[in-house]
Amino acid sequence: MNILAFAFHGATLSALPSGALHWQDEGLLVVSDLHFGKSARLSAVGGAQLPPYETRDTLSKLEADLDRTGARRVICLGDSFDTPDIADTLPETDRLRISSLQAGRDWTWIEGNHDPGPVALGGAHRAEVHLGPLTFRHIATTGGIGEVSGHYHPKARLTLRGRRLSRPCFLVDRRRLILPAYGAYTGGLGTDSAVLDTLMEAGATAILTGPAPAAIPMPRR
Repeated sequence: MNILAFAFHGATLSALPSGALHWQDEGLLVVSDLHFGKSARLSAVGGAQLPPYETRDTLSKLEADLDRTGARRVICLGDSFDTPDIADTLPETDRLRISSLQAGRDWTWIEGNHDPGPVALGGAHRAEVHLGPLTFRHIATTGGIGEVSGHYHPKARLTLRGRRLSRPCFLVDRRRLILPAYGAYTGGLGTDSAVLDTLMEAGATAILTGPAPAAIPMPRR
């Protein structure tokens, strides 16, 4: 499996092709913005009609990453569920599959803006988690140091051989690390947006996801 290893506040971390983060020394896999049940929520409100398989696709990707890394601890960085009550209405097959992935693992759901409270599934529910030098939460804070978060679904807009491309990416600077969205059919916010341009320090790096993760200077306006 191609990975890109990097140091962040004394921790050696790996960006995986899928958009997951692996901390081998802690046996930890971190994913953000799974958005389980997104297609069902959009269908219910008359929004875009997406194939009703995004939860299944996301779980398949997560299962593969857990198998490859052997992680025994999982932190989901919020917005794991597209609405607070969607966990109660997921198909039984999806609920059972989530339970099977949780079995034997220390599993934590971080609260997000889409799922601000506990859900009816196993695992711990926390506003944030502190582990060694790092703090895991859903949304980056202005004064965060050693902070790992999600929420923004960052995407780098690139021009390659005259073609404009957009690739989900990790963003990292001296203070914080922002993960890309892990869920299928999730949108994204360009790294050239005002909010990410303001949030990330000069000299920030974007780590592009895909078959061979690659680090580039964060694309800005």
